[in-house]
Amino acid sequence: MLNLIANLLALSLSVWSPPVNIVYSSGPLRGTEACLESGHLPLNDDVPARKMPAPSIAAKSAAVLTDDGHVWLAAKAPERRQAIASITKLMTALVFLDNNPGWEKEYTIRRDDIVEGGKINLFLGETVKVKDLFNASLVASDNGATLALVHATGLSTADFMVAMNNKAKDLGLLQTEFADPVGLSNGNLSNVRDVARLAQAALNKAEIEAAVARHTYRFQTVQGREKLLESTDWLLDSSSSSTLKALGGKTGYTDQAGYCFVGRFQDKDGRSVIVAVLDTGGKNERFLQARALATWAFTYCQW
Repeated sequence: MLNLIANLLALSLSVWSPPVNIVYSSGPLRGTEACLESGHLPLNDDVPARKMPAPSIAAKSAAVLTDDGHVWLAAKAPERRQAIASITKLMTALVFLDNNPGWEKEYTIRRDDIVEGGKINLFLGETVKVKDLFNASLVASDNGATLALVHATGLSTADFMVAMNNKAKDLGLLQTEFADPVGLSNGNLSNVRDVARLAQAALNKAEIEAAVARHTYRFQTVQGREKLLESTDWLLDSSSSSTLKALGGKTGYTDQAGYCFVGRFQDKDGRSVIVAVLDTGGKNERFLQARALATWAFTYCQW
């Protein structure tokens, strides 16, 4: 079923292109005016920047950030705070890396690792390696694996939460706060600018970058059970082309947060951007809208 959905998404991406001449929504950087304000002109010198706005999208908030973190190319409702669901797991992964007990360490799933929400891939009493918990968290967005990853550090959940919020402050994410390490709490709040900055910091870690780029992850429990996990990021299967490549990111969804996505894209010249879209209105739409913004940035902005 997932392959069928990915194929349908690929078809829709191949025939859909971002509209032009539509005014971008609120925010200090609007459409390709962002390119001008940042000192970066559209590639077509004979077309004024204001004639090349970013595509109109349904996301409640969105942002495009150059991968070096120096230039905001576009922003829609950048200060609007909302729940960010499983995008939270990027911060969980960062804090885990600061407290990694060892990739080969074995961990046995406990009752307090079992949590509702999302597909359950690991069951009570199964023993796996820490590296498998890490990948299950970021590839499949497995909530139980994420809690197990937290517990594997030896920190209490409360202490881990303190570390997550301290890390947010250290990264300058002043509009971000976390109430749980999984993303189920509506108290995990941020805005789209902070989400893009969080993704930039996370994806600059080789271990996180590698995990979110995996289409699938296969491993075996100590008991010998085979596990095959599929990525929640459908762009990995459907968005690579000669001009644009999706390098991986993180999805998120709760009723409160809506459908969210943040990820990294690269063009044929090796330029990269971070695109974040929050509360997009649909499971597929988050991918379509993120790809549209990346396509726009690579087409009309230089940096």
